[in-house]
Amino acid sequence: MANANGNAVLDSMDERVKACTICHSAEDKVGRDAYYPRIAGKPQGYIFNQLRNFRDGRRYYQPMVILLENMSDEYLREIAQYFSSLQLPYPDPERIKMQPEEIKLARHLIYSGYPKRNIPACSACHGDILMGVEPAIPGLVGLSRAYITAQLGGWRNGGIMRAQTSDCMSEIAKQLTESEVNIVAKWLANQPVYGKPSSFDVLSSELVDRCSRTILENGGAE
Repeated sequence: MANANGNAVLDSMDERVKACTICHSAEDKVGRDAYYPRIAGKPQGYIFNQLRNFRDGRRYYQPMVILLENMSDEYLREIAQYFSSLQLPYPDPERIKMQPEEIKLARHLIYSGYPKRNIPACSACHGDILMGVEPAIPGLVGLSRAYITAQLGGWRNGGIMRAQTSDCMSEIAKQLTESEVNIVAKWLANQPVYGKPSSFDVLSSELVDRCSRTILENGGAE
């Protein structure tokens, strides 16, 4: 294969996904102020479902829509498999200062939730170590505070980057206050990354029933 100047170009997936890594970074060392998530090492099913959602208009962000509009499911699966297989270093935690009461509240939301407010624990879906659940629920650690805040805010307010159909995370995020969103985002951004995604069988039948469309169609909760 040659380019317009007649020079040989290697036809590899590394070359084909360069349009993706312009934003997401080949090394996944995106600046902390960026709103582009890490995609290396995420569950293959999650990546595939998000790519398909952008292509089919269930989730909207114009650069992604344009990039994916003519791609087949088969090719999207190849892209998803490629990024899922990448094992790149995670950035160090952000080290954001938090008050003891903020830490206590964040841990309660993440590991216990508030059933009376219809808010399940984050760990109930994203795994005990928050690294996600195969095949389609992403991890919550290793992401920037800015990105987590923006995503939760999008679900709460119906922002254009969120899926256009209702999903489980939208229902949950709308129960959170703005202060709780900020506290959870700070706590998650402070956490180190270790371990691997959990297997699907860790999910309770109650959450599977509640979030089946999100898990199976929309690809998880990010």
